[in-house]
Amino acid sequence: MLMVTSSKTQFFSLITQLFSHVSKRRKFQFALLLALSLVSSLAEIISLGAVGPFIGILTQPEIVFASPVITTFASQMGIETAADMVMPLTVIFALAAILAGLLRLLLLWVGLRLGNVTGADLGLEIFRRTLYQPYRIHVARNSSEIISAITQKVRAATDVLISGIAVFTSGILFLAIIITLLWQDPMIAIVASLSFGVAYVLIAMQTSKRLTKNSEKIATEQTHVVKALQEGLGAIRDVLIEGTQSVYADLYKGSIYSLMRASAENVYINQAPRYVMEALGLVLVAMFALVLSSRTGGIQGALPILAMLALAAQRLLPLMQQLFGGWATLKGSLAAMHDVIDLLEQPVKDYDRQQTVSSVHLNKAIHFKNVGFRYTEETPWVLQGVDFAIEKGSRVGIVGATGGGKSTLMDLLLGLLEPGYGSILIDGTPLEGAKVIAWQQSLAHVPQQIFLSDGTIAENIAFGTDPGQIDLERVRVAAEQANLAEFIESRPNAYQERIGERGIRLSGGQRQRIGIARALYKRADVLIFDEATSSLDSETEKNIIRTIESLDHDFTTLIIAHRISTLENCDQFLLLDNGKIRQNLSYQDLLERNQ
Repeated sequence: MLMVTSSKTQFFSLITQLFSHVSKRRKFQFALLLALSLVSSLAEIISLGAVGPFIGILTQPEIVFASPVITTFASQMGIETAADMVMPLTVIFALAAILAGLLRLLLLWVGLRLGNVTGADLGLEIFRRTLYQPYRIHVARNSSEIISAITQKVRAATDVLISGIAVFTSGILFLAIIITLLWQDPMIAIVASLSFGVAYVLIAMQTSKRLTKNSEKIATEQTHVVKALQEGLGAIRDVLIEGTQSVYADLYKGSIYSLMRASAENVYINQAPRYVMEALGLVLVAMFALVLSSRTGGIQGALPILAMLALAAQRLLPLMQQLFGGWATLKGSLAAMHDVIDLLEQPVKDYDRQQTVSSVHLNKAIHFKNVGFRYTEETPWVLQGVDFAIEKGSRVGIVGATGGGKSTLMDLLLGLLEPGYGSILIDGTPLEGAKVIAWQQSLAHVPQQIFLSDGTIAENIAFGTDPGQIDLERVRVAAEQANLAEFIESRPNAYQERIGERGIRLSGGQRQRIGIARALYKRADVLIFDEATSSLDSETEKNIIRTIESLDHDFTTLIIAHRISTLENCDQFLLLDNGKIRQNLSYQDLLERNQ
């Protein structure tokens, strides 16, 4: 996470950066919101400006009736006496007040809705960009950071947008009210503005550093809270066995209390000035009443201005509190905004934006040509000078010591990683650029740990397919090929049976068979079994291997295994040894080497 400074340049730069990620449609809606703010401001001016004449016609009708503006209005309306002006001014005042109130309600609703839907847009864009990041990026960072950013920090960014909207609209309304006061009594307008303005500036100066510090703490602890929850619940089996509940509870406790304290302090700083300003407002009204009562006309002549001042104070105080609260929210969310903007600016290659890609079918062979790979420039080479070919339809066994590079080799073949040097050829064409996505459509991968969602068996076999678009006959055929159909059809709900989170209601062998059925449902050209049976007991492993061996030889099958016996019926064997490949080996060679 980037460190946050308190400079105004950075503050407005972050707002500008965030807004640059808002879609054109939303920007147009923000422009409409501006227009609505201007209309609402005009209504505020009319309603506030009508207070003086309305109170005046009730208290000093003859003086008000002699006003040039009122005289012109009366002549146009055919009104001849001051008494006849009471009803029209009452109606005008009431209509102006109702219109101003309705427009402010509309402004509030539109502002909140626009802010929240824009926040949803930003969250979706972060999630989309994150999903399109290269595999090496996902490996290098903790998923807690992403989950925290999408679920909590985007909320903070949304609050920033909503607060920005509130500051913007409140600022326009504030100016409208001040202009009206200046028109009625410049001295009162200037004194009131300076009094409230200086008070809020002093409060802002005193709380700025604290808000910034809390924003950093909130951003950090949000990630720690998600991390504690993920690790504690994700490893619940081990937690129960080892009795480490208190460890994860303490991790969560430390983070959540720190998060809540910082959040509560920011909320307090946001809302506390309101009560101070209400007291200051009452004092100012009393002072103005004292000053105005000493003018010509006494307290009766001051009533119209005092009434307008009281109404203006009623409007100004919430607006100034919104302005300060919006600033406090913006300041208290700087660190979260940094994280959100970093994720919004994740680069996405043009070809990654394609929604549908036709698969590239394997017709001849896969060729690794002098391939080398290491994860960073500081780490040693995992693979060096790897060179081999796999013919279409062959069954290839891949063995090697733990950490020898087998999984890295498969990640390169899967297009998840790019070679540091050399090239991977599919039917003689380099695997790069847009072809990576097309190639991945022709691959099916069965890992050691199958990810299963808390859905139905059919949804897990057709994983990634919209439930309404699942081909149930294709699911049944895939389950039959994986020797899973008999088990499924013996269940009460058959293919609609729910399997629980991470497939907790299934045995290890059943989970692996769902993984195989998933691969077969995809109808891929190349099947990759990445130590898919290493965690199973020997009898279950034998059954799974028999299932794999029964597959049609139209598939090109790659099997990574620790147990040599698993690979007995393979056509070709590759041995990874210290990052280098040995080939042209027989099954007997592997057995002798393993003795």
